[in-house]
Amino acid sequence: MQKVCVVGLGYIGLPTASLLATKGFEVLGVDIRSQVVDTINQGKIHIYEPDLDILVKAAVQSGNLKASLCSKESDVFILAVPTPFIEENKAPDLSYVEAATRSICASLKAGDLVILESTSPVGTTEKIAQWISEERTDLVLPGRLSESHRENQIYIAHCPERVLPGNILKELVENDRVVGGIDRPSSEKAFEFYSSFVSGEIFSTFSRTAEMAKLTENTFRDINIAFANELSMISDELEIDVWELIRLANRHPRVNILNPGPGVGGHCIAVDPWFIVNAAPKTALLTKKAREVNDSKPEWVIQKVLNHADKMKTRTIGCLGLSFKANIDDLRESPSLAIVESLAERTDYQLMVVEPHIHSCPEILSGKKNVEFSDLQSAIQKSDIVLLLVDHDEFKEIDPKVFEERILIDTRGAFA
Repeated sequence: MQKVCVVGLGYIGLPTASLLATKGFEVLGVDIRSQVVDTINQGKIHIYEPDLDILVKAAVQSGNLKASLCSKESDVFILAVPTPFIEENKAPDLSYVEAATRSICASLKAGDLVILESTSPVGTTEKIAQWISEERTDLVLPGRLSESHRENQIYIAHCPERVLPGNILKELVENDRVVGGIDRPSSEKAFEFYSSFVSGEIFSTFSRTAEMAKLTENTFRDINIAFANELSMISDELEIDVWELIRLANRHPRVNILNPGPGVGGHCIAVDPWFIVNAAPKTALLTKKAREVNDSKPEWVIQKVLNHADKMKTRTIGCLGLSFKANIDDLRESPSLAIVESLAERTDYQLMVVEPHIHSCPEILSGKKNVEFSDLQSAIQKSDIVLLLVDHDEFKEIDPKVFEERILIDTRGAFA
């Protein structure tokens, strides 16, 4: 039975680890958080993803999935840790990747495959090779192979995840994958591994191309969302219904404008374009401008709320949704959460916050005196302004008649 060590048990690492365990691999999941390790070893989960609780329970009960604070000897090592950027200069922060890499070095042996799944700046996979070489001078790295050292070869590759939160377990198996090794043998080794459980088509390339492919995918989406967000602001200024405008424009057979929102969130689309800008700042002009447009949208929403609230005698605002997209509990880089936090800090208005996918008020809001974590019905009844930030299915079922005596600011077009 092939042994796999997955480092980082978050939204990508845990589904990947549990899926591999149910496919017959012996999997060790590693995380620096003891609470996460204990939770998983009990067959439970610390994040929400449809059916993940069932998969983790089955994987743990089978004995094929265990969690630990430290790595151990394995055949394949998958790094699935965060790759954020530094807020001050938008430069990539690779400290998590470096720490994860160095943490597995003592467990590496000849013939092992190290895979970086975290979306990363171009050249990160090569940095992994450098960090390993600093820790393990006895191992031969990709690209340095000779016949006399073949028995000490290890393999290093990048295979970026391409999954949609809320549909991760299905897409881990069915989506096409891009695998890119530092050298051809590493690409072939990674291709063979993913072929054992992925039903989608697998495309082999080199690590830099694989890294850039994922950044390109998310930047493409970010630029298109920026156009939709800019349209929404222009339409508001010109007193045009942006939702009707987009529906009509999309009747053209070669036009497909996305829907605007309160901004762009999540760990990928809101982050990855900055990696391209950082690598080529004089050339990535459109990429940078799209990021600036999307980053400006939350403030535009805030000003719209304040303009309405300033005209009213009572000012209770129902804030519907905190996650970065519908029907998940993921708050990473969420513009909705940022909007609510800013309103709480900049005003004394009472904020009735509803997020059906989390059990308690996020720590960032829990200390605010004017924030109340509420159920949906109470929030609407008590609010003068209803700010819809996330189009959860539960919110779409609201009877539009309840908004007749309230101001509705619908950033998602759920009631357009």
